Amino acid sequence: MKAPIISVTDVRKSYGRGANRFDALRGVTLEIFEGESVAIVGKSGSGKSTLMHVLALLDQPTSGSIELEGVDTTTLRGRALNRTRNKTFGFVFQQFFLTAGSSVLDNVVLPMKIAGVGRAERKRRGMAALSQLELADKARNKAVDLSGGQKQRSVIARALVNDPRIIFADEPTGNLDTSTGGVVEDILFELNREKGITLIIVTHDEDLAARCDRRIQIRDGLIIDDEAVAA
Repeated sequence: MKAPIISVTDVRKSYGRGANRFDALRGVTLEIFEGESVAIVGKSGSGKSTLMHVLALLDQPTSGSIELEGVDTTTLRGRALNRTRNKTFGFVFQQFFLTAGSSVLDNVVLPMKIAGVGRAERKRRGMAALSQLELADKARNKAVDLSGGQKQRSVIARALVNDPRIIFADEPTGNLDTSTGGVVEDILFELNREKGITLIIVTHDEDLAARCDRRIQIRDGLIIDDEAVAA
């Protein structure tokens, strides 16, 4: 069997100290393989978002190890950490995190700007991503003027511009109506199938989880179920 793209061993994450200490993760071990689609499910406060944040190197675990293609991520610091996160991962969040007064294109090319990609190449790749998401005609529009579905498609375009290996999606359809949410889901799973991008989704939505290859259930900071989803 091929090596996992992410390997997690006994990861724990605590906040606060003494009587105020809260253990968000209490010893999580799992492997995620390249090209998989994985749903992390659980109630509010279960630890699922904390798990996503440590997997995506947005937060450090209190203890335990996270390896990215065999590399211990605790060895990554400063620019190396930022470069790895920016190049390897794409992010799709429920809240969009678009700069309302900036153009759609400026929002989409932001990861490339951070990575130091030149202006002409940023525009080329940004427009290519927007075209892929059928938003090229909105490139000059301000983000504030987009519908919810258009905003989420813009966020997916932004996630794609650095050609990520892994997309993390945190409640990606939570702010969308059922029809629009279905379109966004279809886009994410098409990217997973056709481009081989590993898809890690945090969700309350069991119907969305059922579309993934695997469903990992977390409760009180522990994985209580990890199973393949029937096709």
